[in-house]
Amino acid sequence: MHTGNWPSTVEEALATQERLRDRVDLTDDLPELPPTVTGLDVAYDDAGGIAAAVVTLETAGLTVVEERTHRAKAVFPYEPGLFAFRELPPLLAALDRLERAPDVLVCDGHGLAHPRRFGLACHLGVLTGLPAFGVGKTRFVGSHEPPAVSRGSSAPLADAGEVVGAVLRTQDGVKPVYVSAGHRIGLAHACRLTLALTPRYRLPETTRHADRLSRAALR
Repeated sequence: MHTGNWPSTVEEALATQERLRDRVDLTDDLPELPPTVTGLDVAYDDAGGIAAAVVTLETAGLTVVEERTHRAKAVFPYEPGLFAFRELPPLLAALDRLERAPDVLVCDGHGLAHPRRFGLACHLGVLTGLPAFGVGKTRFVGSHEPPAVSRGSSAPLADAGEVVGAVLRTQDGVKPVYVSAGHRIGLAHACRLTLALTPRYRLPETTRHADRLSRAALR
């Protein structure tokens, strides 16, 4: 999982996104329910420190199989649309520490639902070669109609005339999440997996575990 020469300016980062975007492959070759799912999240402190956490769960019982963290200094400025360049170095380092290779990566963020169609989930998928998708708490791009109120209801998320994701209700009457494909998985499959990961709460268990772990790693 090699990051190459890491961009240090906005211009370099934009050029990297443009170059890597062509490598995104949305051919879905993932089993319907892969044996495990690996969630990723980061937390920041006030001094520019960043803690990345990766947590692998069994897909069937959602029990923790393995978890790893990595602390670092943020090496890239805070730029909307370029968060991956802050978050990827520690995330890749934490992923490298896993003993078992992930079956699929679930990002707290976006894949194709990004201004340049290359959000964190796409970037992680291309760099690692692993299937990846994003489940965002908030909308980053696009517009949509509200999905119906029942769990499992969804509405297309469209941007510039293109469907870039789905607005998915994971619990009855609760705010939806924003699902988008990243690499080696289709949108419908990503939505089904998101529902498998949200039996009780709005956010996937992968995100909930990784969020807690990244915060704890900062302390």
